[in-house]
Amino acid sequence: MVQEYKLLIGGESIDSSTGETFDDINPATLENLATVQVAGIEDVNRAVSAAEAGFRVWSEVPAPGRADVLFRAARILQERKEDLAVLMTEEMGKVLPEARGDVQEAIDITNYAAGEGRRMFGDTTTSELKDKFCMTVLRPIGVVGMITPWNFPIAIPSWKIMPALIAGNAVVFKPSSDTPLLAIKLVEILMEAGLPPGVVNIVPGPGGCVGKAIVQHPRISAVSFTGSLDTGKWIMEECAKTMKRVSLELGGKNPVIVMDDADLELALEGVLWGAFGTTGQRCTATSRLILHEKIKDEFIRRLVAKTKYLRVGNGLLPETDIGPVINKAQLDKIEKYVRIGKEEGATLLLGGNRADPGLPGYFFEPTIFTDVRQEMRIAQEEIFGPVLSIITVSDLDEAIEVANNTKYGLSSAIYTENIGNAFRAIKKIEAGITYVNAPTIGAEVHLPFGGIKGTGNGFREAGTEAIKEFTEVKAVYIDYSGRLQKAQIDIE
Repeated sequence: MVQEYKLLIGGESIDSSTGETFDDINPATLENLATVQVAGIEDVNRAVSAAEAGFRVWSEVPAPGRADVLFRAARILQERKEDLAVLMTEEMGKVLPEARGDVQEAIDITNYAAGEGRRMFGDTTTSELKDKFCMTVLRPIGVVGMITPWNFPIAIPSWKIMPALIAGNAVVFKPSSDTPLLAIKLVEILMEAGLPPGVVNIVPGPGGCVGKAIVQHPRISAVSFTGSLDTGKWIMEECAKTMKRVSLELGGKNPVIVMDDADLELALEGVLWGAFGTTGQRCTATSRLILHEKIKDEFIRRLVAKTKYLRVGNGLLPETDIGPVINKAQLDKIEKYVRIGKEEGATLLLGGNRADPGLPGYFFEPTIFTDVRQEMRIAQEEIFGPVLSIITVSDLDEAIEVANNTKYGLSSAIYTENIGNAFRAIKKIEAGITYVNAPTIGAEVHLPFGGIKGTGNGFREAGTEAIKEFTEVKAVYIDYSGRLQKAQIDIE
């Protein structure tokens, strides 16, 4: 019997107003894991009302008290790490070691955000007037709408939810329809840890209905979204109509530069992990490999040889290196981009086809193109699959020029033994993240995560910047002079 999951609103499991459901499908086996009710506009309204009530309670809890709830949630996540990781591999497809890492990231950000409960710092400064005190304090925004993707189904919601909660906000949360179970489990853990009813509410369903209702809802004060650039642009336009706070993380086309002085074996391992980890389904995935011409032939020979040994299959099996892609639409998209690469004149060195590991799911071979020109679509557009494009350059300046020639600016990397090359890359590459002698994936929760240009709109997730995403800064003036003092006028 396949279990049916309802909505989570006001701390209770309630029926949707639409009467509709969707199936949660294992992308490796096409097994139906669960049936989930579809929220409608009426349900979003109910969730907002519940969040407003929850906010009134939660925002009055001192931040260290809010931290206690998050610390308890982190402990529960730790206790259930393996069960959650197995569910993630079944629901999303990534191999089990990576799924464990996804859960660990949620544990880490939950603990980190809880620690901020005693670090909600403002500033104090001097006044230009006598007997007057000046400071800033951080205040919660209110009800925050969150829309998250499927590729990190516990980590990314945790990046958003935990900082929002420690700041005192309430949440209306629309998870991806490809991974709703993990979102439900996460919120259930928060409730088990003592989160008051209504502080986090889940409204599953399609972006065109539920996501749109969240973005346009007049009583949602801020929206945090991770997803495609086109959707992010629409959200930004809609939020601008009401001056609503919006934070966006919109993907990348991330380059790895390998210089002629690099440790090639180290670079090979980094490129393999960056390009094909999570089946290339990361916003930070290595999708462009920029090779110095002096080491191009040797590096490509070794890269192709190593890639051939990668095994595609069910992520629960220990011998599997690459799991399925998330759904048929994504599989079709990857196949389309392989055709585009061929039509544009790139040379297909390896892969390029749907894989058949003996399962009915959505599998694609690790794929490598060379002779790629930087203006080609496969070098410019986010494919979100196991497809790597190789571009050859003659020096570091050309490599940086190629790296920057994209509308995105999320992650980047350079492999070099020359410290000057490393620092020039750090200075000149247009990206929110730069790794030296490491791949484009591997962000840690105590550093800010996000990008520039088409990747985002200035906010960062994780690190101390995460609190800024979900707070307003209030300036406070306390005049204890006992008389009217006029700033800029009564200066002595």
